[in-house]
Amino acid sequence: MTDPVLHLLRTRPELAETAAFPFDFDVSRAYHVEDVHLASGASLEPIAGDDTGGTYFLSGGTAVLYASSEGDAVLVADSVTEALEMLVRLPGWCEGLTADLDEEELRAVVRACDDEAREEFAPDLDAERAALIAGLGLPDRPLTELLARAEAAAARTEPDHLLLNSAELCAYRLPDAYRMCLRDIVLGPARAALERMRADGGAAPADPVARAGMLRAAQFDRRADDLPLLRALLAAECAERTERHEERGLAAVLVALHGRAEDVPLLREATSGRVTDARGAVAWAQAEDASRYGQDPAAVTDLTWADLAHRQGLTGHARTALIRMLDDTGPDAARMRELSRALEGIGDHAQAARAQFNLLSLQDTPTGRASEAYVLARLERRKGDLAAAGRALERARAAVGSGGPAPDERTAGWHRRGLGRLITEQHLELALAAAEAGDSDLAHTTMAHARTLLGLIAKESAKRLAPLSGRAAWAVAALRKPRP
Repeated sequence: MTDPVLHLLRTRPELAETAAFPFDFDVSRAYHVEDVHLASGASLEPIAGDDTGGTYFLSGGTAVLYASSEGDAVLVADSVTEALEMLVRLPGWCEGLTADLDEEELRAVVRACDDEAREEFAPDLDAERAALIAGLGLPDRPLTELLARAEAAAARTEPDHLLLNSAELCAYRLPDAYRMCLRDIVLGPARAALERMRADGGAAPADPVARAGMLRAAQFDRRADDLPLLRALLAAECAERTERHEERGLAAVLVALHGRAEDVPLLREATSGRVTDARGAVAWAQAEDASRYGQDPAAVTDLTWADLAHRQGLTGHARTALIRMLDDTGPDAARMRELSRALEGIGDHAQAARAQFNLLSLQDTPTGRASEAYVLARLERRKGDLAAAGRALERARAAVGSGGPAPDERTAGWHRRGLGRLITEQHLELALAAAEAGDSDLAHTTMAHARTLLGLIAKESAKRLAPLSGRAAWAVAALRKPRP
């Protein structure tokens, strides 16, 4: 359903002309300087432009997102009606509008800026504003409310309205004041749950994600009388024995810092025998706390908060944080690897491939290039770019010298190690994907390389790959059959 104000602007030329000048909302310029999309995958429709090359979009169907031609983007309103009301009554030429001004102060600033606008470019400003308000049926809200709504909308830009350049997948900038604080989003519910457990002395939650959040909250808010609940959390971690060793370690540190002899058996279990007495428990915990934990939330890596956000079901928040981290990361191979794996873990294979492509470019050894190239192939295939996956596998083969001499001594035995099996596996996966997509040329070419690789790798690796090889060969054979 089209927004009624947008419908009026599209069907009433006199209203559209006034909205375009002097209020700089031109529905005849409904296009952007480059291809963009929302990280969330929600709908995005350009509806108007301004005289600087910026664009207004319908974001997610109803909200209005503004993107500048210089790479900035911010949510401006929850509807076109609200956006037009702001542009008409708090126009762009009004500078110095801040949330700490009261109604009279705001009106004074607008009057002064309007006086300058009348002198410089809009002599009929009052009549034009009145005509547009009446013609569009815009409400008459206090300016303080309008400004508060604008600020609130900007603060909701992330994660649902994060705008990406479609070619490079980089995020548009957002002022720091409106950027979400993932740490607070993750810790908010955890702090509340911790306070409830403190108040009622209940059992540790069965949900490991809830326990993880509570442990992080307890890490930064330590109280002497928390020992019983910390014991309960540690006992639950030990009983479940999840793969999350980090949280079991944190719980053990928080308990061990109290130095109670009765906790030694539980701590011995939690630390695999590293803690054997109360005195040693305190020394161990202090060392671990200093090197790995501490009490400063800002010292915890953003990747930790992104991981916990994803586990809490806040995938959009995790994605936004990871994309922002990727945009801000320079030529740091370790960081790129972490981001690539984290983005793959949340299912954003396109962004993971971007990180992995950068990681591959930083490798300075044949083995490193081969190892990262086969991962890139996996990510490109999973994001649906089979041709790019094929190019990545070509780089993996070149790195190990497949079909020729090995580039160096360390690479010489690649086909007898796990690297050979993994590269071959990706060839078979791509052959199957290409066959299922109907790309017979890519399927045949990739399968031919896979057969060559299968002839090189160790017999044991070939046995492990046999089922996949059979499926890929079947799929390639199916492409040879004439279609009915």
